[in-house]
Amino acid sequence: MSSASSSTSFFDIEPLDGGETCLSGHTMDACSLCRKPLTRNCDIFMYRGNTPFCSEECRDHQMEMDEAAVRIGATNVRERAARNEQRLRLDAGNVVVAANVPVLS
Repeated sequence: MSSASSSTSFFDIEPLDGGETCLSGHTMDACSLCRKPLTRNCDIFMYRGNTPFCSEECRDHQMEMDEAAVRIGATNVRERAARNEQRLRLDAGNVVVAANVPVLS
């Protein structure tokens, strides 16, 4: 290992794009829900590994919203499945049987 590489930390490396495009969208500067600024001398409440919140209340509120979204999504999936099943049953009643069609095996 060279001396130049040993003196450079991973965190000292600047992104090629200058940090303009952040994929995660989360920073430790503000609460992800209420946008209250976060400081080094206050507690930070984390959710899903990298999402910071200023208080337990903000974090709990986000968790409740996520759970509601999952429930709504599950309901929508069940409704779509029921509609598709109904469509399949209706289509099955309109099946046209072709006579004298060779079967490929």
